[in-house]
Amino acid sequence: MARTHLISLLLVLSSTSTLSTLPSSKEQEEDRIKSLPGQPKVGFSQFSGYVTVNESHGRSLFYWLTESSSQSTHTKPLLLWLNGGPGCSSIAYGASEEIGPFRITKTGCSLYLNNFSWNTEANLLFLESPVGVGFSYTTTSSDFEEFGDERTAQENLIFLIKWMSRFPQYQYRDFYIVGESYAGHYVPQLAKKIQEYNNASKKPIINLKGFMVGNPEMDKNSDKLGTITYWWSHAMISDTSYNSIIENCDFAADRFSKECDSVIYNAAADFGDIDQYSIYTPKCVPLQQQTTNQTKFVEMMNMHITKRFLEDQYDPCTENYAEIYYNRPEVQRAMHANQTVVIPYKWTACSDSVFNNWNWRDSDNSMLPIYKELIAAGLRIWVFSGDTDSVIPVTATRFSLSKLNLAVKTRWYPWYSGDQVGGRTEVYDGLTFVTVRGAGHEVPFFQPKSALVLLRSFLAGEELPRSY
Repeated sequence: MARTHLISLLLVLSSTSTLSTLPSSKEQEEDRIKSLPGQPKVGFSQFSGYVTVNESHGRSLFYWLTESSSQSTHTKPLLLWLNGGPGCSSIAYGASEEIGPFRITKTGCSLYLNNFSWNTEANLLFLESPVGVGFSYTTTSSDFEEFGDERTAQENLIFLIKWMSRFPQYQYRDFYIVGESYAGHYVPQLAKKIQEYNNASKKPIINLKGFMVGNPEMDKNSDKLGTITYWWSHAMISDTSYNSIIENCDFAADRFSKECDSVIYNAAADFGDIDQYSIYTPKCVPLQQQTTNQTKFVEMMNMHITKRFLEDQYDPCTENYAEIYYNRPEVQRAMHANQTVVIPYKWTACSDSVFNNWNWRDSDNSMLPIYKELIAAGLRIWVFSGDTDSVIPVTATRFSLSKLNLAVKTRWYPWYSGDQVGGRTEVYDGLTFVTVRGAGHEVPFFQPKSALVLLRSFLAGEELPRSY
């Protein structure tokens, strides 16, 4: 779809959405969650359901809104959370083990409260995107042959405009986007689409203030080099393996050579059977190992996308509990999911139909040009990095940010979470960089208290605390 056609479509959607001025709508009430199975009593409202983003193809995206638990919920900002993959569910990860109000018990039968939920500070909107992820679906099978960054960004924007027509109380509300991993593409790309929509609309309804991304894919060349550098600097591989990779791999190439593949395969044997997303914590051992670690990492370094495999420092198998819970018929009924159109596959934390689909048509090599545009537009932009993730590690992010050549406003310093160092930060002209000490790929999962401190500072537009 040409950009001019897209903008015309969005203006039509916008003019429709602003007609709704009541505090709630019939559609909104139909999406209200009365109570989830096994849920403790809470004082905030929840909604979930579908928004159609393409009528002719029958493409619909599934969302879950958990409103703020604060008494000032009506003034709290709206925060959209996106997970990456591509193909991984924001409900499985963001909502159920990172920033959402609930956690799932080991049996997958009940929920308990997350003491560090982000809905104390914001109204949280979780979106399963693109279609084929989680409960989001399409009724046109050929759609699974045409995935890509551009369509994902377009349809996420269409979702937001139509969703705000259903929830008019959030129109013009301060709005932020947060995501991690391959959402390092989704988040800035959507932010750019919103900027274009706002510039073209006479009365834009999306009041985008800024965005934040964690352990994000930013620049493929930097990501590859930064990953190898992290392996060596954290004693995961030997000097011999590191030197062999440097000699045989061209980090500026779109794909590695066979020689490079071979030396990475051999190097991956050096770090053993660990959780590469959190290198110092226990891993969940699956019943059957599908591939060796060496093969996994050759695939990971060659592909434009990174497959999600969750492990937790306290309970490394927590992803399994989500797959039990969200496949329960009573849970799906309570969430208005998989009812009118029955999805012909089980709900999974990461969708093979998306991730294992080689028809991901477009994936920009670098997000840095978009960062430059959005910095110039004056958006609040923070990039954070858990420092124990070896898949999209802190070294990769620092290499990427260095290419922006931003002036330093506040020099590097340690910030505090309670009475402990939460990480380090440096503030640039137009962007803030943050490390989170002891956190893996999913920062709020591994360091929930520090992540909440991070969010509060970000929303307030203030630098992270220098002392406790």
